[in-house]
Amino acid sequence: QVQLRESGGGSAPAGGSLSLSCTASWRTKKPQYMGWFRQVSGKEREFVAVIGGSDDTQYYADSVKDRFTISRNNAQDTVYLQMTSLKPEDTARYICVADTSFSGHPTSISEYNAWGPGTRVTVSG
Repeated sequence: QVQLRESGGGSAPAGGSLSLSCTASWRTKKPQYMGWFRQVSGKEREFVAVIGGSDDTQYYADSVKDRFTISRNNAQDTVYLQMTSLKPEDTARYICVADTSFSGHPTSISEYNAWGPGTRVTVSG
């Protein structure tokens, strides 16, 4: 079982920057892919970005590509999301995810078996 603890987030003006981090605690299986989804109240969770554990392969949603950067410290089981050029539509609860058995669908919700509680990001326009 993997437990995820997020930090960061908060509020920023449009065009500003924020960063998130998420650390995984695990006992038997080291997380493979880790990353972020986001959710706006009343809407479904949306893929943001993920990164592989073995080769650092990265995937980004088109809506955040070239603005957000995901990175990872495998020794500390921590994933980071640097968010720049923020837009009001980036406002959401950002949820850290991890999987312990990669099934080949890194951008799919069903890939992940561990979810953090989420951290709030608010971008004012």
